Amino acid sequence: MEARTSGRRILLGVTGGIAAYKSPELVRRLRDAGFEVQCILTPTAAAFVSALTLEVVSGSPVLGEEYLQPGVGGAELHIQAAARADLLLVAPATAHTLAALALGLADNMLLTTALAFTGPVLVAPAMHAAMWNQPAVAARVAELCARGVEIVGPVEGALASGELGIGRMAEVPELVAAVQRRFAAGLLAGRHLLVAAGPTHEPIDPVRFLGNRSSGKMGFALAAEAARRGARVSLIAGPVALPTPAGVERFDVETALEMEARVHALAPSADVIVLAAAVADFRPLAAAPAKIKRSAGVPQIELVANPDILAGLAAVAPRALRVGFAAETGDDDAEAARKLLAKGAHLLVANDVSRSDIGFGSDQNEVTVHWRDREPLRLSRRPKSQLAGDLLDLITRELPGSDPVDATAR
Repeated sequence: MEARTSGRRILLGVTGGIAAYKSPELVRRLRDAGFEVQCILTPTAAAFVSALTLEVVSGSPVLGEEYLQPGVGGAELHIQAAARADLLLVAPATAHTLAALALGLADNMLLTTALAFTGPVLVAPAMHAAMWNQPAVAARVAELCARGVEIVGPVEGALASGELGIGRMAEVPELVAAVQRRFAAGLLAGRHLLVAAGPTHEPIDPVRFLGNRSSGKMGFALAAEAARRGARVSLIAGPVALPTPAGVERFDVETALEMEARVHALAPSADVIVLAAAVADFRPLAAAPAKIKRSAGVPQIELVANPDILAGLAAVAPRALRVGFAAETGDDDAEAARKLLAKGAHLLVANDVSRSDIGFGSDQNEVTVHWRDREPLRLSRRPKSQLAGDLLDLITRELPGSDPVDATAR
């Protein structure tokens, strides 16, 4: 059996969705980028694109439902294919295939090969928006992400039904770029990246607190993507209900003071610090030792300011690239620019949390990136998992040894 090498061999799994018509173009673009591609076609995918077409454009035999390789001593094709490949890309991935991958099912050639494969996996979902938004699909996607699978897309656009919505497969250039990122060691490889994510809870009494609706999803997506790119990632998490991303060291905190202490302990060794946490600006001066009773009347709660963790970073981590997030209610570029300078950050990522389709609790986000010496760059609405990659592309270009990003080119 031929073992996996450090080459550029891609297994492309094609499943039964209308987006399968893009597969020949995806294969061609991958080969143009220098990759060797072999395709696996599920039975339902064959209704949308032929094995012959994929074989011609890939230059390699297409795997279907054959189990043994003829004339090679009973060699198991799915084991051989898994051993030879350096990366598995499933595009398009239907809702059924997403669930099967998450559950470890193996009832077709693609799934048996995926179950035997131990390298990096990229998945490009494609389905109707009503399906993508189902909690059952979100749960399977979360399981895959927790195991280190990278989800690319879906994106907003025209669906097969003629409607507009989220669920369209990521476009071919985006998929090729995602593959290239996984093969490139990049400037994050071996560097220490510190991420703070989620809210803080400031106790009023043993059962109540001051806080906000931050889910931590954006910070966790950044931590997961940085780990996939080879960084050593420390994740400081406020009280959130999210699994720890694969390859990430996690530290749980509750209050702003606890988060500040943990940040200060880890920051001196960090190359990049990303404060995506929604830290409460104020806390009660003193938490009541017992539950405040309604019968006692409306309590008078004196508040004091919490430390500004981002503003204090320059003193404890002067050599680190410092990136802050600003949760605004409205599109306020002037306020974001003021915060960038006042807090001593190198980059500031601002988003409008008053919108229900992005920001707190949503799987989508839309942000504007501010630099000290360039015009702001707006990144339109997209999945937070995809946005994490886009933001890390910008962040790494600010590191020593890399050319600064040309914001006008994006």
